[in-house]
Amino acid sequence: MKFLAITLIVHRPDPVTGIQKSTQDRFREVLDNALLAEELGFDGFGVGERHERPFISSSPTVVLSHIAALTRRIRLFTAVTTLSLLDPVRAYEDYATLDHLSGGRLDLIIGKGNGAAQRELFHVTPEDQWERNAESYEVFRRIWRNDKVTAATRFRPELTDAEVWPRPYQQPIRVWHGSATSKESVDLAARYGDPLFSANVTHPIEPYAELIRYYRERWEHYGHDPAALAVGAGSAGLYVARTSQEAVETYRPIFDSTLAFQKQFGLPLVFETVEDFVDRSSALIGSPQQVIEKVHRYHEQFGHTVLHLHADAGGLTDSRHRESLELFQSEVAPVLRKEIPDPPFAWGPVLPTTSTAEEPSHA
Repeated sequence: MKFLAITLIVHRPDPVTGIQKSTQDRFREVLDNALLAEELGFDGFGVGERHERPFISSSPTVVLSHIAALTRRIRLFTAVTTLSLLDPVRAYEDYATLDHLSGGRLDLIIGKGNGAAQRELFHVTPEDQWERNAESYEVFRRIWRNDKVTAATRFRPELTDAEVWPRPYQQPIRVWHGSATSKESVDLAARYGDPLFSANVTHPIEPYAELIRYYRERWEHYGHDPAALAVGAGSAGLYVARTSQEAVETYRPIFDSTLAFQKQFGLPLVFETVEDFVDRSSALIGSPQQVIEKVHRYHEQFGHTVLHLHADAGGLTDSRHRESLELFQSEVAPVLRKEIPDPPFAWGPVLPTTSTAEEPSHA
């Protein structure tokens, strides 16, 4: 199993202290967390893309490029690239450049994105967002694989023998499809033989497990090799401590603050106590053995081979955040790496000698 540390670069007051860092200090914290993730042996570091409050992750290519310059080994992920909002030609140019600068350490997780404010900012409607996402991905994919591209597009000017530079380093880049609640992204991933990354954050396990089962059905429908299928999954929080009691009591004020925030803004309440959150959500809060057992319970439903964890302290003190990550890497990760397989592809640059996903079968 592989492990990613991921941040959406939320910029709001600390849920426990109420102190809000400056924008510059928040970006510095992201860079420090990326360096820590590489130091501790994480396999990847991901940066989200959002174009609305309270996120400041509107330019993931810039942030990841800086992280690429500071690191040497860790793979870099987008979480997610909102292709429904972007021009696929411009997105290709940015990510191909970043991929060269990082030495082929880039993976993309794509998705339509969430939030009405960013849809309005880019004049995308709920009715056309899925069609935009699919069209942008199809154009993006073709540019990555072909020196010249002709495409009759609906949501951007058509392309006729278009050349887009720079030409790629990875041939092609690996693209995961982010999935939260709908079947459209799942079917798109299965159609192209691409890996799926389940959000697995907001709700209990059942709706995410159902979508992953659907993905496996569609994968088979499109005629892909079952052995090549790969699934990643998120988690709703992380705090590993020596005992479950210490973990829950340390996390309690963080949960209480988050619950108060949800109530203030009229958001749906899925978990109303920290005990319920620890028990029924995907949050990994407890002793090392409890965390190991919970990941296994989810793996039984998902069959996932990649897991993402929160890179941010999120209300923990810096020392407790580091101690939790260190404990995860020293006592949890080695067991899960041994007991759960890796994805069915090399964890490194995708080069011409490496087999790539099949072109879609439009059966």
